[in-house]
Amino acid sequence: MTWITLDRTAMVRALDACLADDDLERVRARVVALRDALPLADAEGVTLRRDVLDEELAQILATRTLSRTRYYLERLRKGVTEVRTGKVNDINLNRWKEYDDVFTDSLWMMERRDGSGAHSAWYWGNFIPQIPHQLLRRYTKRGEWVLDTFAGSGTTLIEALHLGRHSLGVELNPEVAAKTRETLAQVENPRGVTATVVEGDSAALDYAGVLAARGIERVQLLLMHPPYHDIIRFSEDTRDLSNAASVDDFVAQFAQVVERATPALERGRYLAVVIGDKYAQGEWIPLGFYLMQAVMAQGYTLKSIVVKNFEETRAKRDQKGLWRYRALVGGFYIFKHEYILIFQKK
Repeated sequence: MTWITLDRTAMVRALDACLADDDLERVRARVVALRDALPLADAEGVTLRRDVLDEELAQILATRTLSRTRYYLERLRKGVTEVRTGKVNDINLNRWKEYDDVFTDSLWMMERRDGSGAHSAWYWGNFIPQIPHQLLRRYTKRGEWVLDTFAGSGTTLIEALHLGRHSLGVELNPEVAAKTRETLAQVENPRGVTATVVEGDSAALDYAGVLAARGIERVQLLLMHPPYHDIIRFSEDTRDLSNAASVDDFVAQFAQVVERATPALERGRYLAVVIGDKYAQGEWIPLGFYLMQAVMAQGYTLKSIVVKNFEETRAKRDQKGLWRYRALVGGFYIFKHEYILIFQKK
Protein backbone atom coordinates (compact mmCIF):
# COMPACT_ATOMS: atom_id res chain seq x y z
CA MET A 1 0.00 0.00 0.00
CA THR A 2 1.54 3.29 -1.17
CA TRP A 3 0.60 6.76 0.05
CA ILE A 4 1.29 10.01 -1.77
CA THR A 5 1.36 13.54 -0.33
CA LEU A 6 0.07 16.27 -2.64
CA ASP A 7 0.04 20.06 -2.60
CA ARG A 8 -3.56 20.61 -1.53
CA THR A 9 -3.83 24.10 -3.02
CA ALA A 10 -2.42 23.06 -6.39
CA MET A 11 -4.61 19.96 -6.47
CA VAL A 12 -7.76 21.94 -5.74
CA ARG A 13 -6.80 24.53 -8.36
CA ALA A 14 -6.44 21.81 -10.99
CA LEU A 15 -9.76 20.20 -10.04
CA ASP A 16 -11.55 23.57 -10.06
CA ALA A 17 -10.21 24.25 -13.55
CA CYS A 18 -11.68 20.92 -14.68
CA LEU A 19 -15.02 21.71 -13.08
CA ALA A 20 -15.15 25.15 -14.70
CA ASP A 21 -14.62 23.78 -18.21
CA ASP A 22 -17.76 22.91 -20.19
CA ASP A 23 -16.05 20.85 -22.89
CA LEU A 24 -15.77 17.14 -22.07
CA GLU A 25 -12.69 16.52 -24.21
CA ARG A 26 -10.83 19.46 -22.70
CA VAL A 27 -11.78 18.25 -19.22
CA ARG A 28 -10.38 14.82 -20.01
CA ALA A 29 -7.18 16.39 -21.28
CA ARG A 30 -6.86 18.35 -18.04
CA VAL A 31 -7.41 15.20 -15.98
CA VAL A 32 -4.77 13.33 -17.99
CA ALA A 33 -2.32 16.20 -17.43
CA LEU A 34 -3.10 16.14 -13.69
CA ARG A 35 -2.67 12.37 -13.52
CA ASP A 36 0.68 12.51 -15.30
CA ALA A 37 2.05 15.38 -13.20
CA LEU A 38 0.52 15.20 -9.75
CA PRO A 39 1.50 18.20 -7.58
CA LEU A 40 3.67 16.61 -4.91
CA ALA A 41 4.26 18.26 -1.56
CA ASP A 42 6.00 17.77 1.78
CA ALA A 43 4.30 16.42 4.88
CA GLU A 44 2.11 19.53 5.18
CA GLY A 45 0.04 18.57 2.13
CA VAL A 46 -2.84 16.14 1.80
CA THR A 47 -1.93 12.45 1.92
CA LEU A 48 -3.94 10.04 -0.24
CA ARG A 49 -3.68 6.36 -1.00
CA ARG A 50 -2.09 6.15 -4.44
CA ASP A 51 -4.08 3.18 -5.75
CA VAL A 52 -7.38 4.79 -4.70
CA LEU A 53 -6.40 8.09 -6.32
CA ASP A 54 -5.46 6.30 -9.53
CA GLU A 55 -8.81 4.51 -9.46
CA GLU A 56 -10.68 7.80 -8.98
CA LEU A 57 -8.87 9.45 -11.89
CA ALA A 58 -9.47 6.43 -14.12
CA GLN A 59 -13.16 6.50 -13.25
CA ILE A 60 -13.34 10.16 -14.23
CA LEU A 61 -11.67 9.46 -17.57
CA ALA A 62 -14.03 6.55 -18.26
CA THR A 63 -17.23 8.63 -18.00
CA ARG A 64 -19.13 9.54 -21.16
CA THR A 65 -21.07 12.61 -20.06
CA LEU A 66 -19.99 15.96 -18.70
CA SER A 67 -22.46 15.74 -15.79
CA ARG A 68 -21.08 12.39 -14.64
CA THR A 69 -17.51 13.61 -15.05
CA ARG A 70 -18.28 16.62 -12.86
CA TYR A 71 -19.90 14.36 -10.26
CA TYR A 72 -16.70 12.34 -9.84
CA LEU A 73 -14.52 15.45 -9.95
CA GLU A 74 -16.57 17.03 -7.15
CA ARG A 75 -16.30 13.82 -5.13
CA LEU A 76 -12.52 13.81 -5.52
CA ARG A 77 -12.38 17.48 -4.56
CA LYS A 78 -14.32 16.77 -1.35
CA GLY A 79 -11.92 13.98 -0.56
CA VAL A 80 -9.03 16.41 -0.86
CA THR A 81 -10.59 19.31 1.04
CA GLU A 82 -13.17 17.99 3.51
CA VAL A 83 -13.39 15.46 6.32
CA ARG A 84 -16.83 13.94 6.88
CA THR A 85 -17.13 11.45 9.71
CA GLY A 86 -20.13 9.78 11.28
CA LYS A 87 -21.25 9.92 14.90
CA VAL A 88 -19.48 6.82 16.15
CA ASN A 89 -16.11 6.56 14.37
CA ASP A 90 -13.31 8.48 12.66
CA ILE A 91 -13.83 7.02 9.19
CA ASN A 92 -13.70 9.83 6.62
CA LEU A 93 -16.70 9.06 4.44
CA ASN A 94 -15.40 11.35 1.70
CA ARG A 95 -12.52 8.89 1.32
CA TRP A 96 -14.28 5.67 2.23
CA LYS A 97 -12.44 3.64 -0.41
CA GLU A 98 -9.23 3.96 1.61
CA TYR A 99 -10.74 1.90 4.43
CA ASP A 100 -10.89 -1.49 2.74
CA ASP A 101 -9.18 -2.98 5.81
CA VAL A 102 -12.28 -2.15 7.86
CA PHE A 103 -14.75 -5.03 7.59
CA THR A 104 -18.34 -4.45 6.48
CA ASP A 105 -19.32 -8.04 5.62
CA SER A 106 -20.94 -10.39 8.13
CA LEU A 107 -18.47 -13.23 7.53
CA TRP A 108 -14.97 -12.73 8.94
CA MET A 109 -12.36 -15.17 7.68
CA MET A 110 -9.23 -15.09 9.83
CA GLU A 111 -6.78 -17.96 9.66
CA ARG A 112 -4.61 -16.97 12.61
CA ARG A 113 -4.46 -14.55 15.51
CA ASP A 114 -2.34 -11.41 15.52
CA GLY A 115 0.54 -12.23 17.85
CA SER A 116 2.46 -9.00 17.35
CA GLY A 117 3.55 -6.63 20.10
CA ALA A 118 2.12 -7.34 23.55
CA HIS A 119 -0.45 -9.79 22.23
CA SER A 120 0.11 -13.39 23.28
CA ALA A 121 -1.90 -16.55 23.77
CA TRP A 122 -0.92 -17.20 27.41
CA TYR A 123 -4.54 -16.84 28.53
CA TRP A 124 -6.54 -19.84 27.39
CA GLY A 125 -9.84 -18.58 26.03
CA ASN A 126 -8.92 -15.05 24.92
CA PHE A 127 -10.18 -13.83 21.57
CA ILE A 128 -8.03 -12.77 18.66
CA PRO A 129 -6.92 -9.10 18.64
CA GLN A 130 -8.45 -8.53 15.20
CA ILE A 131 -11.93 -8.60 16.74
CA PRO A 132 -11.56 -5.62 19.13
CA HIS A 133 -9.42 -3.88 16.48
CA GLN A 134 -12.32 -3.96 14.02
CA LEU A 135 -14.95 -3.07 16.62
CA LEU A 136 -12.97 -0.12 17.96
CA ARG A 137 -12.48 1.30 14.49
CA ARG A 138 -16.14 0.91 13.55
CA TYR A 139 -17.75 2.07 16.79
CA THR A 140 -15.41 4.55 18.52
CA LYS A 141 -13.45 7.70 17.87
CA ARG A 142 -10.00 8.53 19.16
CA GLY A 143 -10.11 9.65 22.77
CA GLU A 144 -13.38 7.86 23.53
CA TRP A 145 -13.89 5.08 26.08
CA VAL A 146 -14.41 1.34 25.73
CA LEU A 147 -15.47 -0.95 28.58
CA ASP A 148 -14.65 -4.67 28.50
CA THR A 149 -16.53 -6.54 31.24
CA PHE A 150 -14.48 -9.75 30.81
CA ALA A 151 -11.00 -8.30 30.43
CA GLY A 152 -8.97 -11.52 30.70
CA SER A 153 -5.48 -10.99 29.31
CA GLY A 154 -6.35 -7.47 28.14
CA THR A 155 -6.68 -7.99 24.39
CA THR A 156 -9.26 -5.21 24.09
CA LEU A 157 -7.22 -2.84 26.23
CA ILE A 158 -4.04 -3.45 24.23
CA GLU A 159 -5.84 -2.67 20.98
CA ALA A 160 -7.38 0.43 22.55
CA LEU A 161 -3.88 1.68 23.42
CA HIS A 162 -2.75 1.08 19.84
CA LEU A 163 -5.73 2.99 18.44
CA GLY A 164 -5.81 5.88 20.90
CA ARG A 165 -8.94 4.93 22.86
CA HIS A 166 -9.27 4.98 26.64
CA SER A 167 -10.18 1.59 28.05
CA LEU A 168 -11.44 -0.01 31.21
CA GLY A 169 -11.44 -3.74 31.82
CA VAL A 170 -13.14 -5.71 34.59
CA GLU A 171 -11.51 -8.98 35.65
CA LEU A 172 -12.73 -11.37 38.35
CA ASN A 173 -9.52 -13.36 38.80
CA PRO A 174 -6.95 -11.34 40.82
CA GLU A 175 -3.95 -13.22 39.39
CA VAL A 176 -5.09 -12.64 35.82
CA ALA A 177 -5.82 -8.97 36.58
CA ALA A 178 -2.31 -8.49 38.00
CA LYS A 179 -0.61 -10.10 35.01
CA THR A 180 -2.73 -8.05 32.60
CA ARG A 181 -1.69 -4.84 34.36
CA GLU A 182 1.95 -5.87 33.93
CA THR A 183 1.36 -6.45 30.24
CA LEU A 184 -0.36 -3.11 29.72
CA ALA A 185 2.50 -1.29 31.41
CA GLN A 186 4.79 -2.53 28.64
CA VAL A 187 2.59 -1.40 25.74
CA GLU A 188 3.60 1.75 23.85
CA ASN A 189 1.09 4.54 24.36
CA PRO A 190 1.89 7.28 21.83
CA ARG A 191 -1.46 9.03 22.20
CA GLY A 192 -1.38 9.16 25.99
CA VAL A 193 -4.64 7.31 26.67
CA THR A 194 -5.43 5.28 29.78
CA ALA A 195 -5.89 1.52 30.10
CA THR A 196 -7.12 0.31 33.49
CA VAL A 197 -7.96 -3.12 34.88
CA VAL A 198 -10.43 -3.17 37.76
CA GLU A 199 -10.57 -6.35 39.81
CA GLY A 200 -14.15 -7.33 40.57
CA ASP A 201 -17.36 -9.06 39.59
CA SER A 202 -18.77 -7.55 36.39
CA ALA A 203 -22.28 -8.54 37.53
CA ALA A 204 -22.04 -6.50 40.73
CA LEU A 205 -19.51 -3.72 40.05
CA ASP A 206 -20.31 -0.08 40.87
CA TYR A 207 -19.77 1.09 37.30
CA ALA A 208 -20.97 4.63 38.02
CA GLY A 209 -18.39 4.99 40.77
CA VAL A 210 -15.60 3.49 38.68
CA LEU A 211 -16.34 5.85 35.79
CA ALA A 212 -16.75 8.87 38.06
CA ALA A 213 -13.29 8.21 39.50
CA ARG A 214 -11.98 8.71 35.96
CA GLY A 215 -13.97 11.86 35.32
CA ILE A 216 -16.56 10.38 32.95
CA GLU A 217 -20.21 9.35 33.14
CA ARG A 218 -20.51 7.00 30.15
CA VAL A 219 -18.42 4.88 27.80
CA GLN A 220 -18.89 4.79 24.04
CA LEU A 221 -18.44 1.07 23.43
CA LEU A 222 -19.32 -1.89 25.63
CA LEU A 223 -17.59 -5.15 24.71
CA MET A 224 -18.26 -8.55 26.25
CA HIS A 225 -16.44 -11.82 25.61
CA PRO A 226 -17.81 -14.11 28.32
CA PRO A 227 -16.80 -17.74 28.87
CA TYR A 228 -18.58 -20.14 26.56
CA HIS A 229 -20.27 -21.57 29.65
CA ASP A 230 -18.23 -24.50 30.98
CA ILE A 231 -16.12 -25.33 27.91
CA ILE A 232 -13.13 -23.84 29.78
CA ARG A 233 -13.17 -23.55 33.57
CA PHE A 234 -11.37 -20.31 34.37
CA SER A 235 -11.45 -20.47 38.19
CA GLU A 236 -13.11 -22.01 41.21
CA ASP A 237 -15.02 -18.80 41.95
CA THR A 238 -18.78 -19.40 42.03
CA ARG A 239 -19.30 -15.96 40.47
CA ASP A 240 -17.36 -17.07 37.40
CA LEU A 241 -19.76 -17.71 34.50
CA SER A 242 -17.75 -20.77 33.55
CA ASN A 243 -18.95 -22.36 36.80
CA ALA A 244 -22.66 -21.78 36.17
CA ALA A 245 -24.58 -24.90 37.18
CA SER A 246 -26.62 -25.04 33.98
CA VAL A 247 -27.08 -23.27 30.66
CA ASP A 248 -30.06 -21.40 32.09
CA ASP A 249 -27.95 -20.23 35.02
CA PHE A 250 -25.19 -19.14 32.63
CA VAL A 251 -27.61 -17.08 30.57
CA ALA A 252 -29.15 -15.55 33.70
CA GLN A 253 -25.73 -14.59 35.10
CA PHE A 254 -24.72 -13.07 31.78
CA ALA A 255 -27.97 -11.08 31.71
CA GLN A 256 -27.04 -9.67 35.13
CA VAL A 257 -23.76 -8.40 33.68
CA VAL A 258 -25.60 -6.71 30.80
CA GLU A 259 -28.16 -5.17 33.15
CA ARG A 260 -25.44 -3.89 35.50
CA ALA A 261 -23.20 -2.47 32.78
CA THR A 262 -25.83 -0.99 30.47
CA PRO A 263 -26.24 2.32 32.38
CA ALA A 264 -22.52 2.93 31.78
CA LEU A 265 -23.03 2.90 28.00
CA GLU A 266 -23.92 6.13 26.25
CA ARG A 267 -27.32 6.12 24.59
CA GLY A 268 -27.19 5.35 20.88
CA ARG A 269 -23.82 3.62 21.15
CA TYR A 270 -22.95 -0.02 20.69
CA LEU A 271 -22.58 -3.25 22.64
CA ALA A 272 -20.68 -6.15 21.06
CA VAL A 273 -20.90 -9.69 22.43
CA VAL A 274 -18.42 -12.32 21.25
CA ILE A 275 -19.69 -15.83 21.94
CA GLY A 276 -19.56 -19.36 20.59
CA ASP A 277 -21.92 -22.29 20.92
CA LYS A 278 -21.18 -25.61 22.64
CA TYR A 279 -21.94 -29.27 22.16
CA ALA A 280 -22.96 -31.43 25.10
CA GLN A 281 -24.46 -34.90 25.48
CA GLY A 282 -25.20 -35.22 21.79
CA GLU A 283 -26.92 -31.84 21.53
CA TRP A 284 -25.89 -28.52 19.98
CA ILE A 285 -26.34 -25.78 22.61
CA PRO A 286 -26.88 -22.42 20.85
CA LEU A 287 -25.31 -20.13 23.44
CA GLY A 288 -25.02 -17.34 20.89
CA PHE A 289 -28.75 -17.19 20.28
CA TYR A 290 -29.56 -17.49 23.98
CA LEU A 291 -27.33 -14.50 24.78
CA MET A 292 -28.72 -12.57 21.82
CA GLN A 293 -32.21 -12.97 23.24
CA ALA A 294 -31.01 -12.02 26.72
CA VAL A 295 -29.53 -8.74 25.46
CA MET A 296 -32.54 -7.85 23.33
CA ALA A 297 -34.80 -8.47 26.32
CA GLN A 298 -33.07 -5.52 27.99
CA GLY A 299 -34.10 -3.11 25.27
CA TYR A 300 -31.21 -3.23 22.83
CA THR A 301 -31.65 -3.22 19.06
CA LEU A 302 -29.86 -6.01 17.20
CA LYS A 303 -27.78 -4.41 14.41
CA SER A 304 -25.70 -7.30 13.05
CA ILE A 305 -24.77 -10.93 13.52
CA VAL A 306 -21.19 -11.52 12.41
CA VAL A 307 -19.88 -15.05 11.97
CA LYS A 308 -16.13 -15.40 12.47
CA ASN A 309 -14.33 -18.56 11.47
CA PHE A 310 -11.57 -20.26 13.40
CA GLU A 311 -9.42 -23.03 12.03
CA GLU A 312 -8.37 -24.71 15.25
CA THR A 313 -8.47 -24.55 19.02
CA ARG A 314 -6.01 -25.92 21.55
CA ALA A 315 -8.33 -28.83 22.26
CA LYS A 316 -8.59 -29.77 18.57
CA ARG A 317 -5.00 -29.03 17.55
CA ASP A 318 -3.36 -32.02 15.84
CA GLN A 319 -6.63 -33.97 16.19
CA LYS A 320 -8.43 -32.95 13.01
CA GLY A 321 -8.78 -36.55 11.82
CA LEU A 322 -10.21 -37.68 15.15
CA TRP A 323 -12.76 -34.86 15.22
CA ARG A 324 -13.79 -35.59 11.64
CA TYR A 325 -14.40 -39.23 12.63
CA ARG A 326 -16.39 -38.15 15.68
CA ALA A 327 -18.52 -35.86 13.52
CA LEU A 328 -19.28 -38.63 11.04
CA VAL A 329 -20.21 -41.02 13.83
CA GLY A 330 -22.17 -38.51 15.91
CA GLY A 331 -24.12 -36.82 13.13
CA PHE A 332 -22.90 -33.31 13.98
CA TYR A 333 -20.72 -30.67 12.34
CA ILE A 334 -17.43 -29.50 13.84
CA PHE A 335 -17.45 -25.98 15.28
CA LYS A 336 -15.44 -23.62 13.09
CA HIS A 337 -17.14 -20.36 13.94
CA GLU A 338 -18.20 -18.02 16.68
CA TYR A 339 -20.53 -15.04 16.74
CA ILE A 340 -19.97 -11.32 17.13
CA LEU A 341 -23.36 -9.90 18.03
CA ILE A 342 -23.72 -6.14 17.54
CA PHE A 343 -26.39 -4.24 19.48
CA GLN A 344 -27.30 -0.58 19.77
CA LYS A 345 -28.56 0.97 22.98
CA LYS A 346 -31.85 2.79 22.48
